[in-house]
Amino acid sequence: MKLAFVLSASPTRFAAAAEESDLDSGVSFLAGLGFDGVELAVRDPAGVPAGALRALVEERGFPVPALGTGQAYVDEGLSLSSPDPGVCDRAVARLLRHVDLAERLGALVIVGLIHGPIPPGWDRARATDRVLSRLGEVARAARGRGVRIVLEPINRYETNWLNTVDEVLEFLGRLGEENVGVLPDTFHMNIEEQDPLEALRRARDRLWHVHVADSNRRAPGWGHVDFAAVVGTLREIGYGGFLSAEVLPLPSWRDAARQTHAALRPLLAP
Repeated sequence: MKLAFVLSASPTRFAAAAEESDLDSGVSFLAGLGFDGVELAVRDPAGVPAGALRALVEERGFPVPALGTGQAYVDEGLSLSSPDPGVCDRAVARLLRHVDLAERLGALVIVGLIHGPIPPGWDRARATDRVLSRLGEVARAARGRGVRIVLEPINRYETNWLNTVDEVLEFLGRLGEENVGVLPDTFHMNIEEQDPLEALRRARDRLWHVHVADSNRRAPGWGHVDFAAVVGTLREIGYGGFLSAEVLPLPSWRDAARQTHAALRPLLAP
């Protein structure tokens, strides 16, 4: 398994994304600590110099395992479940730009908050049909580009559905797109899962990326999640991808990165 840290490529209101205006400096810092990659939270890929970014990570041999998309919902209100078809269209177009950037970087595309909530006055079935249709468009376009997507279960205080791994797996079964998997997050799992380790085992065939944050969304080791058990379970199911820290940047994001590395690197040693 490999270790990454989430940096935001633009200013955002999303609390658990570390803003870094100088990505070169941020990547240098993470590489110097001993991280293996950097996950990027990107509100709009149109504002990211893809060529320069690709050159940066290629020169350093420092991959971007995934692109976060939640800022498009948090900062602009774009969502796949919106009752306004125009908003849905813009959300699809935005995700397709993420797919384009992901292809250039060899990254996954994360779909979390941008799937949107069940709108007021709608039932779950209606919202499900809407998101199945619109996410299906994105998934099929991504498949043609060799890009995979991961759907993230998010806790009940941030969205009113798709809160657990089982809910997401059931949704993926209905979606029927083989290039869409699941992204468990230890912070959300601590709230929603009856047995987080068993949830990881159930997800094993579609588990392509993992977010790590402690029970209080701070860096690992500053809460009460048992990360030794999490890593042990991931080893048990044969997971070899990234653990990517999406944590509150407290007391600063660099302090949080130091703590993440100190807490998790020893657990990832062979």
